[in-house]
Amino acid sequence: MRGLKGRDRVIFLVAVMIFVLVLVAEGAGECGKTPIGSAAASLSPCLSAVSNVKAKVPLACCSRVGALLRTTPKCLCAVLLSPLAKQAKINVATAITIPKRCNINNRPAGKKCGKYTLP
Repeated sequence: MRGLKGRDRVIFLVAVMIFVLVLVAEGAGECGKTPIGSAAASLSPCLSAVSNVKAKVPLACCSRVGALLRTTPKCLCAVLLSPLAKQAKINVATAITIPKRCNINNRPAGKKCGKYTLP
């Protein structure tokens, strides 16, 4: 980069930035190639269970959470800690109990998710 001057240097930096953005856009995140918004939307059957820890968790919610934990286990945490969840006023402390309430055997019990621990 020392040999690059002026316009060539700017073009080089722009090319590097575009390369990095493409890598990020192609799914380097916790949800693989699935955008976090899509992952969150797939969990919409869980909305009735995220505000009350004693509420019955719908079967569709359990199926989707189970599938998510099998394919991309870190994605659930990423969704729960995302700005989307915050904007939707999701109670993370309650939502994080859903895998246990669904009796999902392969849940990552004991794993940290922000300041929360999966039961």
